Amino acid sequence: MAEPFTTLTSLPMPLIRNNIDTDQIIPSREMKSTGKTGLADGLFAGWRYSAIGGRDPNPDFVLNDPHFADSQIILGGANFGCGSSREHAVWALAEYGFRAVIAPSFAPIFAGNCVRNGILPAVLDAAAINAIEKASQPVTIDLAAEKVSINAAQSWPFPIDEEPKAMLLEGLDAIDLSLKMANEIAAWQTVDRAKRPWIYLGASQ
Repeated sequence: MAEPFTTLTSLPMPLIRNNIDTDQIIPSREMKSTGKTGLADGLFAGWRYSAIGGRDPNPDFVLNDPHFADSQIILGGANFGCGSSREHAVWALAEYGFRAVIAPSFAPIFAGNCVRNGILPAVLDAAAINAIEKASQPVTIDLAAEKVSINAAQSWPFPIDEEPKAMLLEGLDAIDLSLKMANEIAAWQTVDRAKRPWIYLGASQ
């Protein structure tokens, strides 16, 4: 289970480029295991380091800016997370410490991977994202209220479907979500077993 996402206040890190793909989030050469750990050093490696395969920080890349060292929110561009469906991209973001990405749009598979790993993909239009960047101060994301705010006078609603919202609020993955309906599933199986006993031949009783 992921850590539940309720509210988050953080200075957002601006990375407002359209079509940031999963290979840019974590290049394939940085994927040295099938697990969820050991990936943070490879996050944005192609931009973050001065040479391919090296570890000398590129001072011009925002992830290396000390001002954003504690950021847990990324401000992104349109079609964030496009490209391949590699879940390592989300694992790398999560291991580094990001809990939310705010962008005008997301690649659907990437957005789903975010939700399953405790990261909120919040959709705001480009004007709102530019206003947040210009303000250059912490923002608060309130998932229950479905809004991003700088202060009482500056807030923006974002859409999110009920299922991903519930998963994030409770820190659930897809299996956890199914297990919440364990009683309903068992009741259906009891009725179905009576109707179609041949389906369950050889199954444990």
